[in-house]
This record gives sequence, C-alpha cells and structure tokens, in this order.
Amino acid sequence: MIEFTGERVIPGEVNDDLWAEHIARYAFASRYASNANALDIGAGAGYGVAELARGARLITGIDVATEAVTYARAHYPLVNTHFVQASATALPFADQSFDLATAFEVIEHLSDWRTLLAEVRRVLQHNGVFLVSTPNKLYYAESRTKEGPNPFHTHEFEFAEFRDALAEFFPSVTILLQNWIGSFAFCPHQSTVPLDARIDGTPGSPAEAHFFLAVCAKELAPELRSFLYVPRASNVLREREQHIQLLEDELATVRQWLTNVTADRQNLIEVHEDQTRHLEEHNRWAIQLEKDWKAALARIAQLQDELNVEQTAATRKLAELEDENRLKTEWALETESRLSAELASKCGELAEAVRLLDAAEANVIERTHWAQQLQARLERLEAQFQMLRDSRWLKLGRAVGVGPRVEG
Repeated sequence: MIEFTGERVIPGEVNDDLWAEHIARYAFASRYASNANALDIGAGAGYGVAELARGARLITGIDVATEAVTYARAHYPLVNTHFVQASATALPFADQSFDLATAFEVIEHLSDWRTLLAEVRRVLQHNGVFLVSTPNKLYYAESRTKEGPNPFHTHEFEFAEFRDALAEFFPSVTILLQNWIGSFAFCPHQSTVPLDARIDGTPGSPAEAHFFLAVCAKELAPELRSFLYVPRASNVLREREQHIQLLEDELATVRQWLTNVTADRQNLIEVHEDQTRHLEEHNRWAIQLEKDWKAALARIAQLQDELNVEQTAATRKLAELEDENRLKTEWALETESRLSAELASKCGELAEAVRLLDAAEANVIERTHWAQQLQARLERLEAQFQMLRDSRWLKLGRAVGVGPRVEG
C-alpha cells in the first residue's frame, strides 16, 4: 500500500472533498472516451484509468513512479486497461496512436512541460481530443498561505499563461473553470433518473477559479457542454450542520485547552518571576563574588610582589650564605687536612711510645724473672746457711776451731 504524500491521490487515504475534485475530472473526460483508444498521462494510483475504462475501447495509463504502476496494476486489473511505467516527456508510443489523451494535475510537476505538450500532439490522432488540467496559480498560492508552496510543483500557471502555452501546440483550445458550487438536488429515493441542471448567475472569473481544465484539439474542437458533477445527492446542509457541530465541539475542547494553557501560562509566569528573583539574587551574589575575586586578585598580586621582594632578598642572602659556606668549607677542609697530618704524626709517636713501652715492659718482665730467680737462689742459700748454722758438725768444728766461719 502506497502512502499519500501530497504528490498523488490515493483512494481511501484522502478526504471526500479532495477525492471529489480529482474524480470529477475523469467523470467529465468519460464523455469523450466512448469506444476510444485513450491515454491517461500521470495515471498515479490508476483510479482515473478505471473510470475511463467504463466507456473506452482500450485505456493505457502511464506514470514515472514504479510504486504507482505496481499499485494500479494490482487494484485495477481490467481487461481493457494497460499500465506502463514511462515519462510524460518521452511517451513510448507511435504517432497518432490515441483518440483521447488526459493529463490531469501533471503539467505543473514538470520543468520541461513544453515537451509534454509536443509529445501529446505527436501521439494524438488528427481528430483526437486532449484534456489537461492544472490549479489556478493565484488561488492555489492564496489557499496554501500557511502550508507554503507545494514541494512537488515545478511550474504553476495563471489563466492567460496556460491558454497561451496550449495554443502554441493546439489550434483549438477552450479552457473551462472547475469550481465547487452550492446547489439543491431533487432525486428519487432509490432509482436513478437523468439529471437536468440549471446554473443561475455567472460561471465565475478565471482569477477566482480553483482549477483550469482545457479541451484541446489538433483540428476541429469537439462538441462542448458544461458539466456538473455531484459526488452524492445527500443532504449536504445537514452534513454541514453536523460538521459545524463537530467544529463547535472541537472549539469547546480548544477553549478548555486554552483555559488550561492559560492557567499553565500563569503558573509559568509565576515560576518565571520566581526564577527571575532567584536569578537576580544569584546575579548580586555573582557581582559580589566578582568583587571579592578582583580583591583577591589584587591581594594575590600584592603578595606576589612581596614574595618577589622576599625571594630577591632570600636569593641575595642565599648567595651570601653560599659564599660563607664555601669559605667555611675551605677552612674545614684545610683544618681537616692539617689535623689529619698532626693525627698521623701523633699516631706515629704513639706507635713508637707503644713500641718503647712494649720493650720496657718486656725488660721489666725479664728483670722481674731475673729478680725472682735471684730471690729463689737467695732463699736457697739462706736455707743452706741456716742448715749450716744448725749443723752439729759445724758447731763441733767451730768449737774446736775447725771448719768455715759462718757469720750469724
């Protein structure tokens, strides 16, 4: 199922008014399609081909869109219909192939619309009829004020331009005005009888027309009669009243919605005012914060200057200390060298004193051993002298004046 995008009408996907204004053109064209070999250019979904097929001998519909041709073939598989994918500016048919050609709401879609008219003239028989329609540029632009230009239209026509463009290719051109009109219908309840129509007043001006529908011929113009298409003979007034009631219900809904929106708007205004006050407080706080920040920056700059001064003094003091430290280091190294030499000398002297002390100690030990040995000998001699003193033989010899004299 293809969707309605605004480029072409899809049955069942558009409102009744839009459907009626399109199908009415094919109802008008059907009066020229009796036993004709007909061509519908820009056939779209194929509903117009089906309408013309009621009286035509053979009807061919062409469209440049693949999805449109596929849809038409699936929905209108009639024995006297044929759908072809082709461009409106390059018709794949021989010269003088058709009795009737239609191009409804196609020409305004083409930038090369003159080629379309030349191609239609080529494939149309000498006594053939070409029916072509297009919206009135003046009315169409006015009716689409809110929506803006139709994105699918390349070139739209006013009445005189449309007439002159067709006259370049067709000697006979008659332009009919297609308009919605109000009317009263008198019809039987069940059966269908021929309808006579009467239109009072003027048919309207080209500047006010909704659409232009041109009847073109290469030779003599066909018999032309006005045509009235009535979608249905129901009570349009009642439908309008029902529609008005629906609109009034929608209006009441809109009014209620507007009341709610107004209340919401008031709430939003109050919230906005509260937020504005809050924002003003924050702005004041931000201003004070900025002042404090600037004062802090000034104080930082002042401290930076003081720090620079202190750093300069500290650098100078550090240089002085480094010089002093260098001098003290040199003195310490010199003192260490001198004391190390003196210590080495004293250590040498101490080592010599230790050696001499060790020699003296050895001499003392030696003399002590000698004294001890002498003492031992003395003690032995003393013992021997004592033995001699105590000896009887010695005493006897002394008494007789014999033996050694031992002093006591």
